[in-house]
Amino acid sequence: MKKTILVLFAVVLCSVSLSAQDTTPKEANPADVASIDAIMKSVYDVISGDAGQKRDWDRFRSLFHKDAKLIPSGKNPQTGVTGARFLTPEDYITRSGPILERDGFHEREIARRVDQFGNIAQVFSTYESFRKKDDKVPFMRGINSFQLMNDGKRWWVINIFWQQETPESPIPRTYLKNRK
Repeated sequence: MKKTILVLFAVVLCSVSLSAQDTTPKEANPADVASIDAIMKSVYDVISGDAGQKRDWDRFRSLFHKDAKLIPSGKNPQTGVTGARFLTPEDYITRSGPILERDGFHEREIARRVDQFGNIAQVFSTYESFRKKDDKVPFMRGINSFQLMNDGKRWWVINIFWQQETPESPIPRTYLKNRK
């Protein structure tokens, strides 16, 4: 009986200490979050790399607000229904990180449209994706819709909502030109 209580106590103690672990992301490099331009460049930079290249996931985490979401959208080829999946930055790292590092992935911004009011900004960022840094032809294009917030000290990514270009939904010309 004493052994059972002792084991139970140890299990409870371990679970309490695990749940109390600090999950606060590493503090951001001030240069990464000083401006809209800086945080946009940092997001693209941190997810990009050739096959076999590890990503700095702590840097990635530091760019996002604690309640941020990454939201891929697209049409289900079987049903034809368009939907969205809501991921935390940690979900994105778990699901996409191994694929990005295994296959290589470079996302390059080719155009940007920014609307800002006070401390919030909506950024439509048109991108092209490549497997290697020196590839000339993208394997994918699309638009990332960033919602950003400045808390008075730095910029935060609140959400990134994106859709890939398809033959049925080509990127409109207006989103292939910059408007800042």
